[in-house]
Amino acid sequence: MKIEHVAMYVKDLEMMKAFYCHHFNGKANSKYYNPKTGLETYFITFEDSARLELMTRPGVNEASDDLWVYGLTHLAMSVGSKETVNQLTQTLIDAGCEHISGPRTTGDGYYESCIKDPEGNQIEITE
Repeated sequence: MKIEHVAMYVKDLEMMKAFYCHHFNGKANSKYYNPKTGLETYFITFEDSARLELMTRPGVNEASDDLWVYGLTHLAMSVGSKETVNQLTQTLIDAGCEHISGPRTTGDGYYESCIKDPEGNQIEITE
């Protein structure tokens, strides 16, 4: 068994698609649009075939800015090496992403940093 994909609602679908494709080497499918509901989606596929579904539609409510809330908390992206964690973290900081922590080795042994994507979703960048 495996997780087939994870989905998140976003405000700016095109910007978020570009962010995940550019910084995490994702490949987007063609946009899906449902004229009845206004739902628009992209599936972003990553090198290991993991997929992230980005969705938008009218009437989606705002989430809390708090880092510690019930439900899905973060997206962890493995980039293969400590050097890549360091480089990507700095690239994202330079691009204006909010830096939360790291790079560092955590108590459970991960070498990681945490940033927020352009819409405030927490991303762990791991080796």
